[in-house]
Amino acid sequence: MNAESIRRLFQQVRSGRLSPDEAVQQLRHLPFEDLGFAKLDHHRALRAGMSEVIFGQGKTPAQLAKIFARLARQPGNVLATRATRQQFAAVKKKLRKAEFSELARAIVLRRDPAIYGKGTIAVVSAGTSDIPVAEEAVITAEILGNRVARLYDVGVAGIHRLLANHGTLLRARVVIVCAGMEGALPSVVGGLVGVPVIAVPTSVGYGAAFQGVAALLGMMNACASNVSVVNIDNGFGAAYVASLINRL
Repeated sequence: MNAESIRRLFQQVRSGRLSPDEAVQQLRHLPFEDLGFAKLDHHRALRAGMSEVIFGQGKTPAQLAKIFARLARQPGNVLATRATRQQFAAVKKKLRKAEFSELARAIVLRRDPAIYGKGTIAVVSAGTSDIPVAEEAVITAEILGNRVARLYDVGVAGIHRLLANHGTLLRARVVIVCAGMEGALPSVVGGLVGVPVIAVPTSVGYGAAFQGVAALLGMMNACASNVSVVNIDNGFGAAYVASLINRL
């Protein structure tokens, strides 16, 4: 339920195509719908500009499928992150048009093709091992109505690969950089562009990488002033913030 759908609802009541009672029935789940095990925030798109996204980890397939189907009753796209193939199978029984990205671990229902972002979000991965986190960011950004450009396997171990794609970075309005190991790539990218860079530390690396903690600390100490950092492996969070920036 967003501003445009409520506006259409009011217009239908005014024109007589919808009775006041029917309109109330459609609005009755604002601001949330209580499923017992979950409270769905149908008001979020109206309040924050983007609909609620489902975090799949820890939910049973039945729980995720019920939440997904209820969110799908409202207009717009639906996204579940950190999802499993078993959860997708349960969703697919209710919504045949739902899709699953194995790499991004995301379930998506694409119904709104509109572009809301003013520019392109570039999603950069330092190595191939960082691509799953980058793909979570890509799918999230797309579902939230952005144009996305991928730039993968361009880490600092072969910096010429990044420089060869400098044009892609310069055309972006926001850049998301996913990197593990020592997490150096966001600083390099930040020094090349004049737009916000959102750094995503990944849990890729050997023992002293501490499952992404080394990259996180490195990124938080970035010398490039346009770099901000989200949590380890949080491609979703990076894409959400990038989407907000891209709408300004």
